[in-house]
Order: sequence, then structure tokens, then C-alpha cells
Amino acid sequence: MQINTIYNKALDLQPITIDEGEYLFNNAPLAELSYIANEIKNKLRPAEDRKKVGWIIDRNINLSNICSTHCKFCNFSRASNSDEAYVTTMDEYKQKIGELFAAGGRQVLLQGGMHKKFGLDFYCNLFSELKRSFPGLILHALGPAEVAFISKTANLSFYETLKRLHESGLDSLPGAGAEILVDRVRKIVSPAKCSAADWLEVMHQAHVLNLPTSATMMFGHVETVRERIEHLAALRETQSRKPDYSQGFVTFIPWPFCSDGTRLEKELGPFAPIEGDEYVRMIAISRLMLNNIRNIQASWLTVGKSIGQVCLHSGANDFGSIMMEEHVVSAAGANYSLDSNEMVVAIREAGFVPCRRNSRYEFV
Repeated sequence: MQINTIYNKALDLQPITIDEGEYLFNNAPLAELSYIANEIKNKLRPAEDRKKVGWIIDRNINLSNICSTHCKFCNFSRASNSDEAYVTTMDEYKQKIGELFAAGGRQVLLQGGMHKKFGLDFYCNLFSELKRSFPGLILHALGPAEVAFISKTANLSFYETLKRLHESGLDSLPGAGAEILVDRVRKIVSPAKCSAADWLEVMHQAHVLNLPTSATMMFGHVETVRERIEHLAALRETQSRKPDYSQGFVTFIPWPFCSDGTRLEKELGPFAPIEGDEYVRMIAISRLMLNNIRNIQASWLTVGKSIGQVCLHSGANDFGSIMMEEHVVSAAGANYSLDSNEMVVAIREAGFVPCRRNSRYEFV
């Protein structure tokens, strides 16, 4: 297999195969891979946007930490009878969203555990009330695993469930619960969650409804390199099925598994942390594989500002959110933070122009 042949194929924005992606990940020099990824990033963007890096102010609000799935990588969830269990109240939502608006943000990333008592009507009523209370609020909420869970309890199709949520105020769907979209891996790390096929089908039905969605990957645990590439290929194939009127996946966001204190660590022993070079390599190979997803976000929250800045020269074009109030990945050891000024400075330090955006990755 010739590396330059694969590079040229990727530069022509042709889909590279799983075998080719795996070969590049294992054999391509990082500097070359980053250069090719950056060239592809520029090909996918208008000339006037190539120096722009997007970012957003939003707030992550968890509906509850009560969850019935008990994924082995999660330190956040609690059983319903735990002393630490909670359900967010409407007064708390209003306080938190008021603080977000005061900080200049409009988007809430609203998600939580799969609570057996939260049915479809609960979410529809909550979304409607939040939209009534805060005109202009953007709800980036739930995730395919949660939608699949709600759909099952409501005995409705994914499409009908999403349609009702959308009519009640859902604006876009985050990529939560993807982990690795290979069932061998999911059966180990999150056996009670939906299958890879169901995760992808929820996203396809969201695309049919013209709901923008994010794609994610949590890597660095029990998956192989090939399974990471299979994950990327599955996202690319799902994006190829979207209707022409839909944006589909507006971005891809990979982040490394943080293992501190998780059940997975207790069962399998310590995991070697994903170092900066491997994270940058993952960003770059993602840019080569995902020829039909325009944006790639660097997860500075889990790798830190400096590695995030390198990623902006290796295929990524977005720096994500200042993430007011994040509890899930931080519970497993991620401890980086940036405020608005620090975000802007970090992007400028990397040689780019910081530009605020919305959940559709449109500059505002």
C-alpha cells in the first residue's frame, strides 16, 4: 500500500477505505498526515473562512445524574436511591440559563442519564417550558442513546419521537453516547445502551427532519485502531444518506477516554493516557476519512489548550465551547478550563481569527 497514493485520493476528497485509513494511522509520519489534513480542511472551506476558527459560549446542564445504564466509563451517574442522586428543578434551569444569557450565550447542551421515569411527555413539556421562558434559547439536547431509550418507552419510531421533541423545542442533537460505533466495544463499555446501528439510525432520522447533529468518538479504552477507523467510516456512510436539504452531521468531535476511578479501570487495570501526538494523529486521520463532514472540533477540554492549538494546524477548524458547568468528563479526570477571553487568545495565539458561531456552525 502506497502512502502517497492514499494521500492523493484523500486530497481529491474521495472516500478512503477502512484498510487505507488504518494503514495511514499506523504508518504515516505525523507531520505529513497533519499537512495533508490541513490541506483537506482548506479545500472544504471557502477561501475567506480558512483563517477563521469557530467557538461558542454554551452551558452544559444535566437533567439528572440518575441513570439506568451504568456505563463502565462513567463516574457521573447514580442510582435512584443514592444520597447523591438529583433531578434538576425548573427554578434551577431558569437560574442557570439566566446566567448563560448574562454571559452572552444562547445555547444549552441539555442531557443526562436515562431515567426510567422520564418519558417523552416529560421532555416535551420541559423543552416547551424552557422555550417559553427564554425566547431565543437554543436547545442542543439529548443524544441518540437517550432518544432510542425514550422511543422504546413511548413505543414510537425514532422519527416520531424526534418529531415530537423537535416540535416541542429541540433544535439540534449532540453526538452523546457514540463511544465507539462497533458493537464488540459497546458490549464491554456500555452494554445497556443502544446498538451502533440504532445510534446511527437515530442520527439519520434527525437528518431527515433537518435537525443538525454532532458526531463524536470517545477513544483510548478497549477499542483497536481499526475499530476507530470503522467508527469514522460508519459516520461517513450515514452522512452520505442524508437528504440534500439537510446539513446532517455539522461536526465531528473526538475526545480521549479519561479513566480515573471508572469501573472500566477497576476491572481492566490502568489505561495508558492518550498523549498529544496520538490525539493530533486522530484529528488528522479523521479529517482524511470524513470527506463529507465539513467541521472538526479539537477537544481542548480533555487534551488542554496547547494540544488543541496544534490540532488547528492538523485538520481541526473549531475550538468548541467555553463549556459553562461540565460534570461528566471532568468526573473521570478531565480538568482543563477556558473562559471567553482565554478562548479568544488561544485561537489568536495559534495564528487564527476567532469567530463566534451557532450550533449550525454558522458564524454570528
